Amino acid sequence: MERDLQLGMKCLNLKKGKNASNGSNGKIESHLEQNSESVNRDPSIFMGAQGVGISVYVLYYKDKRKGFQSFIIRIRFIVSLAMENSATTLLNSSLHESTVSSSSFTTLLSFLSTLVVMAFALYQLFKFLFLGNEKAKQPPLPPLLLKPWPILGSLPEMVLNKPTFRWILELMKEINTDIACIRFGNVHVIPVTCPEISRQILKEQDAVFASRPISMSTDVTTKGYLTTALVPLGDQWKKMKKILLIDLLSPTRHRWLHEKRVEEADHLVRYVYNLCKTSDKGGLVNVRVASQQYCGNVPRKLFFNRRFFGEGKEDGGPGFEEEEHVSALFTILAYLYSFCLSDYIPCLRGLDLDGHEKVMDEVLQIVGKYHDPIIEKRIQQWEKGEKKGVEDLLDVLITLRDDNDKPVLIEEEIKAQITEFMIATVDNPSNAFEWALAEMLNQPEILEKATMEIDSVVGRERLVQESDFPKLNYVKACAREAFRLHPIAPFNVPHVSVADTTVANYFIPKGSHVLLSRTALGRNPKVWDEPLKYKPERHLKEDGSPVSLNEADLRFISFSTGMRGCKGILLGTSMTVMLFARLLQCFSWSIPPNEKTINLTEAKENLFLAKPLVVVAKPRLPSNVYPA
Repeated sequence: MERDLQLGMKCLNLKKGKNASNGSNGKIESHLEQNSESVNRDPSIFMGAQGVGISVYVLYYKDKRKGFQSFIIRIRFIVSLAMENSATTLLNSSLHESTVSSSSFTTLLSFLSTLVVMAFALYQLFKFLFLGNEKAKQPPLPPLLLKPWPILGSLPEMVLNKPTFRWILELMKEINTDIACIRFGNVHVIPVTCPEISRQILKEQDAVFASRPISMSTDVTTKGYLTTALVPLGDQWKKMKKILLIDLLSPTRHRWLHEKRVEEADHLVRYVYNLCKTSDKGGLVNVRVASQQYCGNVPRKLFFNRRFFGEGKEDGGPGFEEEEHVSALFTILAYLYSFCLSDYIPCLRGLDLDGHEKVMDEVLQIVGKYHDPIIEKRIQQWEKGEKKGVEDLLDVLITLRDDNDKPVLIEEEIKAQITEFMIATVDNPSNAFEWALAEMLNQPEILEKATMEIDSVVGRERLVQESDFPKLNYVKACAREAFRLHPIAPFNVPHVSVADTTVANYFIPKGSHVLLSRTALGRNPKVWDEPLKYKPERHLKEDGSPVSLNEADLRFISFSTGMRGCKGILLGTSMTVMLFARLLQCFSWSIPPNEKTINLTEAKENLFLAKPLVVVAKPRLPSNVYPA
C-alpha cells in the first residue's frame, strides 16, 4: 500500500502544470514501466485528455504480484487526488478577482473533463479485465453463413432468396457445416443438420432450448400466446400443457374417443369406395384431398362431434365449407415461422412489408367463421344448464373447474387451443400417406408387401382396427420412411435458448432461434444408406419387436422430443397408421393408364408433391365389408 501511494504521488508530481507536453508523457510512461511488471495503456485516451493523462495511465496499471485488490486501491487513491487537485485549483482561482469568471469556468470544465475521462477509463478497464477475459475463454459462434449488415443482419439477402429454407440449406452445403449461424436483425438463427448436435440441443440441454420465438404469425394464431405448442416458456405454457396431457391427450381420454376415430376411418373408406365402385376398372382418386379431409374430419369429430360444417357431398366427400376450412389450416401452417420481416425487426409490424399479416388475418377469419359460433353456443348451453353430458373435447374444455369451482379456461383460450390442435393434426399423416403411396407405386413390390402384411394379420373379411396396429410393423415402417424422406415442414418448430450456452463447441447466445432441419436430418448420408431412396426395410428390427413412429434419436423428426416435443404422439400415431392401413387394405392402387411412373418432383415453395397425387383405386375386399 505504501509503495502504491508513493508511485501515485510520483506520477502526479510528473504531471503538474496546466498543459502537458509530449516530453512529460514519455517520462510518465518510463516511470510506470520501471515500477511495474505490466502496464496497459491507450495513447489515444491519454493524448485526448490533457491534464488527466496520468489518471488514465494509472487506471490501466496492474501489478501482477499484488493482484486486483491493490490495483483498486491505486484507482481510489488517484481519483481522490485528482478530485482534490481540481478542487484546490478551483479555490485558488477565486482569489484572483480580475479573472474569476474565466478562470473558474476553465477550471470547472477541466474538472468535469477529468471525471468523464476517468469514467471512460474505468469502463475500458472493466471491459479489459472482465469482458475481455470472458471473450477470450468464450467459444466462437457457429460458422457465419453470411457477413451481416449493421442492424439488418442478413435480412436483405433473405428477402431476395426465396424460399428461405432452401437458401439456408444451400449456404450450409457450400461451407460444408452441420451447424451454422445467420443473423436476421439482431437475432442469431442457428440451423442444424446433424442428429448428434440435435441430441445435444433437445436432450442434453433440453431446458435451455425450451422456449419459442415471439412472432407475428404465432401471436395472432394463439390469440396472444394462450395455447401450448407455439407459446414461449412460462406459466401459460405450463397451464395449457397440463390440460393437454391430462384432459385431452391422456391414454384414458384416447380410449374414450376411440369410437369417434373409428367413425371417421369408416367414412374415409366409404368416400373412396364411392369414387371407384362405379367402374370395373376403378376410379380416379385425388389422394391429397382424401387424406387431408380425413385428417380434418378427425379433429372436427373429436372437438365438435361433427364431421361437416355444412352438408358435405353426396359421395361423402368434403363440401365447400370443409375444403375452405382445411385450406385455411394449411395456409396457417405455411405462414407460421415463415421468416417474416417483422419477426426480426418488431417495429415493422403493422407495415406488412411482405404481405404475411394480411394472409394470416384472412385465414384466421375463415377458421373463426366455422369454430367460433359452435364454441360460443356450447358455452351458453352449459351456462344456462341446457347441456348436461360431456360428449366431446369441447365439452371437456368448457367444464374444467378449479378448486373454487371457477372455469379454468376463458373463451379465448378455448378458441385458440382448438385452432392450434387442428393445425397440429391435419398435416403430418396426410402428407406422409400421399408421398408414401407415390413412392410405392413406383416400387410396386413395396406396395404388395404392405398389403400382404395386412391380409396376413387382418384377413379380407373385416376392416383393420387399432388393435391390429402392433402387428403391422411393415405398414408402420412405410409411414416412418415417409416421415424421414418426405417431412411436411423444412424445419422443426423453432427452439429459443433461454441462456447463453455451448453446443458442439460453439457459443449459442441467449435468445437464439435454433432450427433443426427435418429434410437434412432425414436425408443425411452420414446416417442413412441411400438416403434419397424410399426403403421401409431400414426401419424393421431384427428381433421383430414393434416399430414406433417416433424417432427419439432425432435421425429424422416425426413428433420431436423433449419438453417441447409433440404431446399427441398417441393420437398422431393412430391417425397415421389407420390412414395407411385402411387405404392399403381396402383398395388396389395403380398408376393412371396415360402415365408410366409417378412424378416425384418436390414443390419449390414447400415440401409437398409438386402435383397432387391422382391415381386409380379399385376395391379389393368383398362388397359386404365396406361401410354402408
